[in-house]
Amino acid sequence: MLVNLNEIFKIANERQIAVGAFNVPTLEMVRAVIKAAEKLDCPVILQHAEGHNKFISMEEIAHIMLYYAKNTKVPVCIHLDHGTKIEDCKKAIDLGFTSVMFDGSMYSYDENIELTKKVIELAHEKNVTVEAELGPMLNSSIGAGEGVSYTSTTYQYTEVSEAQDFINKTNVDCLAIAIGTMHGIYLEKPKLNLNRILEIKEATEIPLVLHGGSGLSVEEYKTAVKNGIRKINYYTYMNTDGGKAVKDYLVDDKVYIFFDELSIFATDRIEENVTEFMRTISTI
Repeated sequence: MLVNLNEIFKIANERQIAVGAFNVPTLEMVRAVIKAAEKLDCPVILQHAEGHNKFISMEEIAHIMLYYAKNTKVPVCIHLDHGTKIEDCKKAIDLGFTSVMFDGSMYSYDENIELTKKVIELAHEKNVTVEAELGPMLNSSIGAGEGVSYTSTTYQYTEVSEAQDFINKTNVDCLAIAIGTMHGIYLEKPKLNLNRILEIKEATEIPLVLHGGSGLSVEEYKTAVKNGIRKINYYTYMNTDGGKAVKDYLVDDKVYIFFDELSIFATDRIEENVTEFMRTISTI
């Protein structure tokens, strides 16, 4: 069942849970995530990140995500993750995405507001929701297909007053905030400020989004959800688990290696990983 983020957030708020948002640059990942959502009867968000255009184009993955969203009974939002250009957000809307993220975090505060407002104007006309980002998101790690990227570990957290002002000026549907999580595989323990979530929630009453969701402890996930996080982006650890499944398959001395069997092993392992993650963030 295809829905937008506001419909997902309605369910999340009623249940006091967070909903998993999964980047899915392959058919196997789409299948695995949908199977996990159906197993647990959970709403879910399928995402395409701009950074994954090197694996599959937005046009190609859009058709796959939309097919599965329209042919399942669980609510599914199709979301553009980290769109950095207005034209890319527009392309996603035209392709049928029901939600887009405009990531203006690399711009000045005022530019972020103005550009986000332009995306919202385009999106809301077509009942498409918009996520924005306020605060720097660190890249801590070895990213899939990206080599090693390690940023400064000088932690910065989204300011409560700026979040309040940003939301008031943009009317954005949800906001990704910086609380110390990082994209990718953690090379060190993150310095989280989980209380900042609660402070922003109390000041704004808007659904809050956590990026860099892989690698936290069960307790940290549950505290983040309790404090007001309603969408958690998750990709790296389900991706590496799929890779481990392929590695395990190749350990045995096989005369022939069949690619379709690799696909099955990876899909099953990703489904298991996603199911465990969904259970964690949807049971408080």
